[in-house]
Amino acid sequence: MTLTNNKAARLLYTLVLCLLFPFIFIKLLWRARLQPEYLQHVAERFGFYKPRCEQPVIWLHAVSVGETRATVSLVEKLLKQYPQHQIVLTHTTPTGRATSEQLYGNQVIRVYLPYDYPFAVKRFLRHFQPELGMLMETEIWFNLIHACQCEHVPLLLLNARMSEKSARGYARFAALTRPALQALSGIAAQTEDDAQRLRALGAHDLVVMGNLKFDIAPPRVMLELGKVLRERFGATRKVFLAASTREGEEVLLLDAWRAAAPDALLVLVPRHPQRFNEVAALIEQRHLRMARRSASEPVDKEVQVVLGDSMGEMFAYYAAAEATFIGGSLLPFGGQNLIEALAVGTPVLIGPHTFNFADATRLAVAQGAARRVQDADELVKVAQELLQDEAALAAMKAHGLDFVATHQGATDKAIDLIGRHLSV
Repeated sequence: MTLTNNKAARLLYTLVLCLLFPFIFIKLLWRARLQPEYLQHVAERFGFYKPRCEQPVIWLHAVSVGETRATVSLVEKLLKQYPQHQIVLTHTTPTGRATSEQLYGNQVIRVYLPYDYPFAVKRFLRHFQPELGMLMETEIWFNLIHACQCEHVPLLLLNARMSEKSARGYARFAALTRPALQALSGIAAQTEDDAQRLRALGAHDLVVMGNLKFDIAPPRVMLELGKVLRERFGATRKVFLAASTREGEEVLLLDAWRAAAPDALLVLVPRHPQRFNEVAALIEQRHLRMARRSASEPVDKEVQVVLGDSMGEMFAYYAAAEATFIGGSLLPFGGQNLIEALAVGTPVLIGPHTFNFADATRLAVAQGAARRVQDADELVKVAQELLQDEAALAAMKAHGLDFVATHQGATDKAIDLIGRHLSV
């Protein structure tokens, strides 16, 4: 593939972005209907920033909540190992930015990563002048990567994953994908399968590091909050958590739960905070007695469903439940992260659609830490049986903790890779 072809492909890509430029503001306004934070810090999305850094900068990009949580062990080690550097954490969503603030406070500078326009990414790089940049998981932005190459900023792709579906999509744009992957200073993939798919797309300088999400330690403050929530829910009542549910799943789950009429308390936590009121309406439409987590009051024994309408407390919810369903997996959303629940010791039920965490889910099921169900009716049936079987719960808890422990170590591998590209 020639340099001319690479330039032509990137020019065409940029022209398409320019045609989409007016729709950016429409999209931000549309999202702000439910989440007004989308109208904050808009200038940052085009490369205009107020924060200034006097120290050398290490830049880490984490799109949203899941990626930001996954950075915890890495950021902690970076803060300890490179105390003379300033960490700049970039995000794409307001929820990712809010999660960063909860986790790190003023230990890091947090801003939005600009849209992938040449003028915007160049302004970002020249404003912060990072000594090293890191992208998390599957963030391949062609103009950003090219700008880092031109500005001599080493750029790593960490915790990289590449599903078969994503690989097919990137392969259609080989004239963009191949040179972008080859311009990266290093790639650390989660699994050998991810590595193989990335190599097939043209990547080199590639190692397998494991998954940073295994290295996360449940925060003590969240475990203590879990005990508080458990008392509010009823110390002797069984609690089943539906975590990070997506649109369409709540209807299926609530209908199955109402039909089965279990004695257990259902704690329902939607993935996106802008949907809290929508999900509350779904609960009320089914005439299920509901309480809100935000009320911070003891839950009456007649309450059937608690709506988890709070941010940043997922570890506490896991700690307060006997077992949990991981959302995004009943319908084809690809599933959410099951590792956090297993790290707390909470047995996991998972639906049929788990392509976002395919390897972790497969291994967790094989090790007895998780069980797969095919639909909402089976989910509620298995949950009822499991909540009445103390021995099965204890066994799944032990298997989950062992599973997480045996897959830790990705952070140290990432730190070694970073050290090769970062001068102290």
